[in-house]
Amino acid sequence: MYKLKFLDQALYDLRKIDRAHQKIIKEKLLILAKNPSALKNNIKRISRAKEKLYRLRIGSYRVIYKKEKDRLIIIVVRIGHRKEMYISADQK
Repeated sequence: MYKLKFLDQALYDLRKIDRAHQKIIKEKLLILAKNPSALKNNIKRISRAKEKLYRLRIGSYRVIYKKEKDRLIIIVVRIGHRKEMYISADQK
């Protein structure tokens, strides 16, 4: 079982989301921590990232995270609506 760790930005992102969706996102993250292969159809590696980042699809929301397999930690980097998550760096 993996341990979940949230970056400050991810916690800020989560607080901006309405409570109903927050609950669903938290449930899916707990499933991810227990058994990452259970959500394998909703997980994709982000190819353009410098680090090995992954995205978890939860309805209209996306969770960007990275895994440290040697320490069994999942670090949640960002959480947001899919429209907001894929803005390229030059548009910010």
